[in-house]
Amino acid sequence: MGFRLKTSKQTKEIFEELSRSTNLKPFALCKISIALSLNSEESIDTFESDQNGLELQRATVTGEFDTIYKCLMEAYSEVSLSDDDYFPNYTKKHIDRGAKLLQSKYKYSGGNLEKFLTKLSF
Repeated sequence: MGFRLKTSKQTKEIFEELSRSTNLKPFALCKISIALSLNSEESIDTFESDQNGLELQRATVTGEFDTIYKCLMEAYSEVSLSDDDYFPNYTKKHIDRGAKLLQSKYKYSGGNLEKFLTKLSF
């Protein structure tokens, strides 16, 4: 059972940029990134990324909602995930893919926090 993961270098850079601009911390950006990734219709199975970014603890990323995150990822993937597949593997993929989506939404909002938060509404 994994208790930590390393994001991609690109995710680290995206989170640093967004943290400076929005004052949102990486733990919050992770949760938003996962939600955006789960909202995508594209399969996560083929998504690849490096492990040269932030090191994050499982409790920081999913907290008391760990079981809910696992269920959401299982429903999205339509497979039963072992604990090791769920964290760190699938969780990392969703964070890294979602970070790119998050950055795109932020840039589309023109760097305006209020517009950005409005665009995050699903």
